[in-house]
Amino acid sequence: MSSTTSESLPDRKEKPLNELLSNSLVDIYVGPENTHWILHEKLLCYHSPFFRARFYNKDNTSASSKTFGLPDSDDLPFELFVGWLYSKALRYPEQEKDIGPLLDLYFLSEQFQIAKLSDDVVETVRAFYHNHETYPGLRRVQYVYANTSDDNPMREMMVSSIARYLTLGDTIPQHWENALKKNGQLSVDIIRSIQQWHLEGQTVPDARDASQDRGREYSRLGFSGVEEGHSMNEQIKKEEEASTNGSLMNGSH
Repeated sequence: MSSTTSESLPDRKEKPLNELLSNSLVDIYVGPENTHWILHEKLLCYHSPFFRARFYNKDNTSASSKTFGLPDSDDLPFELFVGWLYSKALRYPEQEKDIGPLLDLYFLSEQFQIAKLSDDVVETVRAFYHNHETYPGLRRVQYVYANTSDDNPMREMMVSSIARYLTLGDTIPQHWENALKKNGQLSVDIIRSIQQWHLEGQTVPDARDASQDRGREYSRLGFSGVEEGHSMNEQIKKEEEASTNGSLMNGSH
């Protein structure tokens, strides 16, 4: 029996849980402490082509063994996986620190080739940052980059979020500036993400147009003001007030 990725079966009707709880069980050992999990073989292999190839492939000489080890995995992400496997639900993160185990769960879903679980984790992480009106931190983005490849949904979601965060901000935080200078791929991905917004030309300042502020929010402030942490809006307000006060004083003479 050949291994088939879950993406190749998008239209199949989902089998109910009771049909997947067979008598055959498998033993999964997780982490350096070999935490022992006993799972229903049919349920596990139904959702995971990875485990299907491991336990059902007749060409695999070790398929007769009903044990498998994940020594490099942590207990909590695998516990989240088991919870999803039997309930099709994920525990919603209450705090940002809960995102870490979800990212590790995402990497497991990629390893196990379970597209539905991957999608569920991406949506859960996306919903957390949206509902809390915040953005992924640099260490989260770097962690995802270290464990994913190009065109990965979690990576794309993270990069798109950061592209919005940096574009709408008055300043570039120093740690992000340092990271962008070191990681050229991240910088390129952010630009690509902005390109996917398909902005109308009229909404983007044109540095070639002398009638505008040379493509910046305010030309007299320039990039140095951004690097020094000054707000362009604050600078504009101050200079407008100074201009108004000067006009009033000239009119009094």
